[in-house]
Amino acid sequence: MAAATDTAGNWRRAGLAGAAIGVIAAGAAAGVAIERLTVGRGIRRKARLALDASGPYGALRGTPGTALADDGTELYYETDEADETEKAEKTDAHGGTAGAKAAGPRRRRLFGRRTPAPVTVVFSHGYCLSQDSWHFQRAALKGLVRTVHWDQRSHGRSGRGVAQRGPGAVPVTIDQLGRDLKAVIDAAAPEGPLVLVGHSMGGMTMMALADQYPELIRDRVVGVAFVGTSSGKLGEVNYGLPVAGVNAVRRVLPGVLKALGSQADLVERGRRATADLFAGLIKRYSFSSKDVDPAVVRFAERLIEGTPIDVVAEFYPAFTDHDKAQALTVFLEVPSLVLAGERDLVTPSSHSEAIADLLPDAELVLVPDAGHLVMLEHPEAVTDRLADLLARVGAVPEAANVGTYGSTAQPGG
Repeated sequence: MAAATDTAGNWRRAGLAGAAIGVIAAGAAAGVAIERLTVGRGIRRKARLALDASGPYGALRGTPGTALADDGTELYYETDEADETEKAEKTDAHGGTAGAKAAGPRRRRLFGRRTPAPVTVVFSHGYCLSQDSWHFQRAALKGLVRTVHWDQRSHGRSGRGVAQRGPGAVPVTIDQLGRDLKAVIDAAAPEGPLVLVGHSMGGMTMMALADQYPELIRDRVVGVAFVGTSSGKLGEVNYGLPVAGVNAVRRVLPGVLKALGSQADLVERGRRATADLFAGLIKRYSFSSKDVDPAVVRFAERLIEGTPIDVVAEFYPAFTDHDKAQALTVFLEVPSLVLAGERDLVTPSSHSEAIADLLPDAELVLVPDAGHLVMLEHPEAVTDRLADLLARVGAVPEAANVGTYGSTAQPGG
């Protein structure tokens, strides 16, 4: 009987810990939306199923490819080629199609006549996400410019990190991710100019690439966009929690993560059992707007839910060690966009301001009422600013008179 009680207690603790650590994958842990306490669980489950069935997000696919990292890890990527013939009919933001006339002036501006510059735009996603997190931007650019979307090691369709498996396993580092990005570029875009776009961990990956391969940046990179990311000091982020609570979490978290990573199956069952708590926390730490499309919120849940707990555990320590402020100097001569949600609790906008301070010619854009997943929460603001950057480097037509769509631009930092 005692053994059964202990097992049940362990399961409950693992469930709650799994929910909490799952939310750390999104960025922190706190707060549950009130509506989740007042709406029946069965209704919420049906709503999630309905959203999964109808939501088009993450359905865009390209030509698949695989790159091999330096430790043998298979890195999955997809390429969308520029299509000069796609002028009358374009993919809309939901993966469907819309005629050029119906698309309106904004889309006609974005999908006008292209310059001949053979630019490849490489998108790198964030922690516990996948390449599908760029859904809206991918839809907007599809057919206009060559793009590469890839899944970081142990995320999405990429293989589990070879170096992180077995008795000789080594921790994941941001430097390793930078080398992974180099492998993807070598395989998917071995020549021609590049524009690098990274969200959160993806932006850190770009900094690690520059730190280790500065000649690649100097020779081929013509534009960069850092979205909701940081060049360091992530150990000081409080995630909107009281200082005492954050300090306590930091003291015990490394040991908790190690223990949970060794009991992945148990924790995953617990995380599924506490799905409502998990979903509420994801919403709080991914978005800021009260009127975010529920299908987009559910899409974010699915992305984060798809990251195994042992992957969460093995990646998390890398962020405390991340310090790439010096590497940003490699981008000084590169046209740059630095964009963040003003209410990002995961990588606060002050971290983007710090990046812009180190890149004085960068365009700094802070999006009001936006959280960490700003590219999903306010896709037009992100897409339009990205289109402006691509126009500046000759990848798409000049984008004159582009609206800010609620963003606050501060050129020069």
